Amino acid sequence: MSFSEVSFSIVSHAAWAPTVETKEAWLTWANTNYLISGDATAPVNDMPPLLRRRAGFLGKMALEVAYQCLGQRIDVATVFASRHGDAARSVDLLLDLSRDMPISPTSFGLSVHNAIGGLFSIARGDHSSNVALAAGQSTLEHAVIEACGMLAEGEPEVLLVVYDCPLPTPYRAFHDCDEQPYAWAWLMQPPANEIVSLTWSDALEHSPPSLEGLPAGLEVLRFYLRKDPTLERICDTRRWLWSYHV
Repeated sequence: MSFSEVSFSIVSHAAWAPTVETKEAWLTWANTNYLISGDATAPVNDMPPLLRRRAGFLGKMALEVAYQCLGQRIDVATVFASRHGDAARSVDLLLDLSRDMPISPTSFGLSVHNAIGGLFSIARGDHSSNVALAAGQSTLEHAVIEACGMLAEGEPEVLLVVYDCPLPTPYRAFHDCDEQPYAWAWLMQPPANEIVSLTWSDALEHSPPSLEGLPAGLEVLRFYLRKDPTLERICDTRRWLWSYHV
C-alpha cells in the first residue's frame, strides 16, 4: 500500500434504501439514477428486538446492510462511515435543551457517530476493532483508506458500512448535494481477482458543490454496481480517482 494509492477486493456487498431493497432494484437504480426517497424502515430482523428498537431510521439502514454483508462471519473489523451521522436525533436533543427539557442519556448516547457500530458489536458479541469516521465530502474515501490500513496491518477482512440521509430541516440550508437516504456495505479483503483501487492527489482546481449531484456514497456505489472502469471525484482541492479492473 503506497501513500497515495490503496487497492482491495470486495467479497460481499449489500445495500438498502427505502423502495430499493433488492440487488435487482439497486442495479435498476444504478442504470437509471432515479431519486431515492421515502421513510420505510429497514427491518434488521437479525438483531435482537431490545437493541433494534434503540436504533433510528438511519441506524437501522446501516445495521441492515452490515448484517446482510457479514452473514455468519464473526470477529471482523468494521469501519462505519457517515458524513452527517444521526443529525435528526442531535437536533431533537438541541430542541429539548432550548425548551429547558431534560436530556435523555439514551438519546444522547445514540446520537454520537460510533453508536451504531457499538450496537452492532454488542448484538453480535463481537470484540473486533470498530471505527466510526466522518470526513466531510471525502468521508467515503477516508473510510476506504482506514479499512485498507487495517488490511495492511494484518486484518484478513474488514467490513465497511457507508450510510447517510438528508439533513433535518434546520440544517437544510447547508445541503451541497442531492441528499438521499441509503446504506451499503462492502466486505473488503486484500486485492485478489476483481480489484478496486483508489488513488489521490492534489487538484489544481476547486470544485464547487453541486446541489443536483449525487452524494459521494451513492456516486461510488453506482460506479461499483455498473462496474465502470473509472470514477473521478474532486472535493475541494483533492482529486480522488476510483478504478475497477479484473
